[in-house]
Amino acid sequence: MAQLSFKNRIALNYIITTGLLILVVFSVIYSIVKHTVYSHIDENIKVEIQNHLAEIKVVGDKVILIDEEEWNEREHNSVDVNPVFVEFLDLNKKIIDKAPNLKTETLEFNDSVEDYELFDTKMGNHAIRQIQVPLHIKKKQIGYVIVAMSLADSKMVLNNLFDIMSLSFLAILLLLFFIARFFAGRSIKPINAIINTSKIITKDSLKTRIPLPKTRDELYILSKTINNLLNRIEDAIEREKQFTSDASHELRTPLTVIKGTLEVLIRKPRDNKEYEEKINYCINEVDHLNMLVDQLLLMARFENQKKTVNREPVYLNALILDVLTLNSEKIKNKKVNIKFDAVQDFYIKSDTFLVITILRNIISNAIKYSNTKGEILILLSEQNGKTVCKISDNGIGIAKEDLANILNPFFRSNSTDHPEIKGTGLGLSIVKRTTELLGIKFKIESEIGAGTTVILTFNENMKTL
Repeated sequence: MAQLSFKNRIALNYIITTGLLILVVFSVIYSIVKHTVYSHIDENIKVEIQNHLAEIKVVGDKVILIDEEEWNEREHNSVDVNPVFVEFLDLNKKIIDKAPNLKTETLEFNDSVEDYELFDTKMGNHAIRQIQVPLHIKKKQIGYVIVAMSLADSKMVLNNLFDIMSLSFLAILLLLFFIARFFAGRSIKPINAIINTSKIITKDSLKTRIPLPKTRDELYILSKTINNLLNRIEDAIEREKQFTSDASHELRTPLTVIKGTLEVLIRKPRDNKEYEEKINYCINEVDHLNMLVDQLLLMARFENQKKTVNREPVYLNALILDVLTLNSEKIKNKKVNIKFDAVQDFYIKSDTFLVITILRNIISNAIKYSNTKGEILILLSEQNGKTVCKISDNGIGIAKEDLANILNPFFRSNSTDHPEIKGTGLGLSIVKRTTELLGIKFKIESEIGAGTTVILTFNENMKTL
């Protein structure tokens, strides 16, 4: 069986619901008309019973049940829309007398029907409405009187009404289907726009967007949601393209340097000191390459999957001292003065590896961009029930116009002015993504020639022990 289109399903559901409602209305109308017709017939039959019982005469010892002169006179003076049939039976249910209009027909007595109960039956091939009443003369039952009226005209009216309603019902349903289909088509027009737009969207045409409907209904929300999704996908793909381009460039640079240095070494014999110098230079470049790969892998982890955060009690004071120990050689070489101020022990509930990654990148940058014999201040404090870590240096600083870009991968501020400072431009980008993952507020302030301050605020769900 072929699957109906969405438009046809809407129209079908609409006409089924409407059809049931119309069916109920038509049924009620038919029932009311039928009840009215039958009530009118029943009332006439009861009147006829009273009239005929009143017309019975006793002349001598003879009981005159039907006066033919009066009967004929009544027939000539009235219009018989529904002719009345009368029949008298004795106690043995045998016919005593009957109305002239019955001619050769007879009314059948129904033993299963109670006296004075109206019911439908047949007289030959004609449908009639009949009542059976005991006949009493001087308080003595002498038989029964049966009065009936033809249902031919009533049945014809009811049948015509039923036929008209049936045909009308089918015509209304058919008309409603096309009307509902038309309006359903207009209603789902934005869905067709979504389908058509989706068909032409590829990785090379991600800028195409679905036109928003004028009415702010569910389809408007759907279109807007899909457009927002396309925006996110486009941004992600653009970031991936940029990341891939930058990463390949950054990886190629140290590899090119190592290759060039080794090619120079093998061109001619050299003394041991020169060999040692060039090999140490290559080792430094390999170290730089290793660090770059590690940082790229960490970035890829944030880009491609949701890392499961292993939250546990983290002793911030000890973590900062560990990072300072790891960087002790650099601190010693630059003769940087480190001031670590913590009025108490601070504990947070977070991921130890990720927190140490944040601190290593920030403190490493502070050392790297500090001047020789510079000063770095690390302050742990509590503000409004939150643990705050502030790391400040008095180094070269960052230009105000570069502050908005330093969190982007591979961006380095004034790298050409300070070629002696090596770096990948990934450190602060890793810090930004890691703090977002852990729910840590990250803020950076800087001024050229005055230094840089980084502030980490651990949020409320990281309790201080």
